[in-house]
Amino acid sequence: MIPTHALTLADARVAAAAAEAEARANGWAVSIAICDAGGHALWLQRMDGAPLMSAIVAPEKARTCVLSGKPSKAFEDMVNNGRFAALAMPVVPLEGGEPVVVDGRVVGAVGVSGVKAGEDARVARAGVDALLACAHTPA
Repeated sequence: MIPTHALTLADARVAAAAAEAEARANGWAVSIAICDAGGHALWLQRMDGAPLMSAIVAPEKARTCVLSGKPSKAFEDMVNNGRFAALAMPVVPLEGGEPVVVDGRVVGAVGVSGVKAGEDARVARAGVDALLACAHTPA
């Protein structure tokens, strides 16, 4: 057996709060999704004014990260560089999903949708960074 970490609802709340704070600080309305290592939803929120479609795209960006162990931008880059086979994979090839990696293992991900791709990624990264900072703080 391989010992591993697992995200909890409390962890998802930490990540979501930090991501939302980053979005609000920039005046962005987004959807924020957090999933566990299996790609299953722990958290989904759509901020007031966020596009309706963003609540569908954000969880898929997060799921893309846990399936691949990479930021979702990796697949966007593949498509942009002519590797169209990436479109046949069960992933969303759009920037804005960031994996949560603890001790070298993907334990979940944060997906964000609703603004420009780089801005989505910035909000997602804020959530991941807050979660990892919390995880490495001694009790």
